[in-house]
Amino acid sequence: MDWTPPAGTAALIFDCDGTLADTMPVHYRAWVKVLAGVGIPFGEARFYQLGGVPTAKIIRILSAETGVPLTDQQVEGITVAKEEHFLDMLDTVTVIEPVKVIAERYRGELPMAVASGGYREVIARTVRFVGMADWFDAMVCAEDVTRHKPEPDVFLEAARRLNVADPARCVVFEDTDIGLEAARRAGMTGVDVRNWIPPRHGER
Repeated sequence: MDWTPPAGTAALIFDCDGTLADTMPVHYRAWVKVLAGVGIPFGEARFYQLGGVPTAKIIRILSAETGVPLTDQQVEGITVAKEEHFLDMLDTVTVIEPVKVIAERYRGELPMAVASGGYREVIARTVRFVGMADWFDAMVCAEDVTRHKPEPDVFLEAARRLNVADPARCVVFEDTDIGLEAARRAGMTGVDVRNWIPPRHGER
């Protein structure tokens, strides 16, 4: 990749799922498996539209959209089961090479963070699996903020942890419209990594 940071860039922030690691097809398989048990359909196009939203929130959105009522206990159980199904298939995940090249190029030269709507244990294991465990100076996950993408909080918290006072000096790498909108609301430059990879099935 011949990408170079805009002048004045102080830090790079990377989403994980679909940006650093090609996890989205694996996450979708986990979703289909767990939601089949409660009779909630989840089309692939809708799945990609909700990329970046925490699992429990997606379940509540789908419950409302489909009219299938779920208790808080059921939501919690489905959330745990979905993440466990994903982790069972983690060995099928691959790195997204163009993004890895950029992260490797600026590792140690610019402060870097992972900022994700996923849960910390899952994101940490994913980043470790694709060989980037020690590349980042900060990791911000769903548990670290109360508002999630498309709200800017996860990226603003990443900038804070990287000691970047001006969010406009951060560049965010994302693979979803929701994530890019969060970067825009944070006042950061967004890079759409979908321009560097083949279209995923649900996005065609």
